[in-house]
Amino acid sequence: MSRRAHANRLALQWRVLLSLAFCLVLAFAPTLAEARAGRSFSIGGAIGSSGIGSRGTRTFEQNRAAPITRSMQTPSATRPLSGGPAYGGSFFQRHPFLTGIAGGFLGSMLFSHMGGFGHVLGGMLMLAIIALLIWVAIRLFSGRGFAFGAMGAAPGGATPRSVGAAAAPASLYRGQDTTVDDRDLSAFQSIHAAVQEAWGNSDLGRLRPLMTPEMLSYFSEELTRNASQGVQNVVSNVNLLKGEITESWVEDDLQYATAYLQWSALDFVVRLGSAPGAADSVVSGDPRTPVESEETWTFVRRRGGNWLLSAVQQV
Repeated sequence: MSRRAHANRLALQWRVLLSLAFCLVLAFAPTLAEARAGRSFSIGGAIGSSGIGSRGTRTFEQNRAAPITRSMQTPSATRPLSGGPAYGGSFFQRHPFLTGIAGGFLGSMLFSHMGGFGHVLGGMLMLAIIALLIWVAIRLFSGRGFAFGAMGAAPGGATPRSVGAAAAPASLYRGQDTTVDDRDLSAFQSIHAAVQEAWGNSDLGRLRPLMTPEMLSYFSEELTRNASQGVQNVVSNVNLLKGEITESWVEDDLQYATAYLQWSALDFVVRLGSAPGAADSVVSGDPRTPVESEETWTFVRRRGGNWLLSAVQQV
């Protein structure tokens, strides 16, 4: 092997090693960030800086709120604009209430009863990612590489005509716009107040009839995490400042409505078991100064049924 070829091989090996190191940093970045910055124990901590839940065919649409990044629906198409049969959508996407039931079951199993086992699953996933990176390195070092270009390539390197057609954006079915009245808005405001109260009391039983099982699994996970950390998020003196409907629509026998809600409340975190008023009882927040919040809450019901919280997004 010539000196130049040897130098090129060493340069390739270093590039591969640096790429693997970069991938590992990205893989562990969420864990490192959480350890460095801590985490929020409030409803905002359960939601994150974006959104959770499902909004039917409009789950991943831009609606002037933070995008939903945690959902049991997939961003694939559900059906064409003509309202015909479903194409590409999963079984759960076509049946959001079954999605919620599955989510509630899995969430309860993983977080309400298994405790730290959920972290074990996350660790197994991380090990799988590392194993995949090692396999890629071995392939590259052995000189076998990857034949990505041969997959589905047309003779002469031309792009098949069908690929270009598939890449064109399709018009998707997104339900039929409808309206809701003041009684529905009043119901949304009541659900909002009840959810805040139940959350402040860590009352999972009270949350259950107010939201879809999918949302219940997310709240259950966060309440379990709070308990494992030995803290409780207290929310009291909730004062709704503004509430308005931003959109509503129907999909088959399901009706959805999204409301913009702005409110103020006392929102702070206390240490479980500490004496009320003790100097070290408050972990974060201010028990004397209200804070304001803005979110969009989406609700769903079957025709003639009760409204249930199905998604929350930060504004």
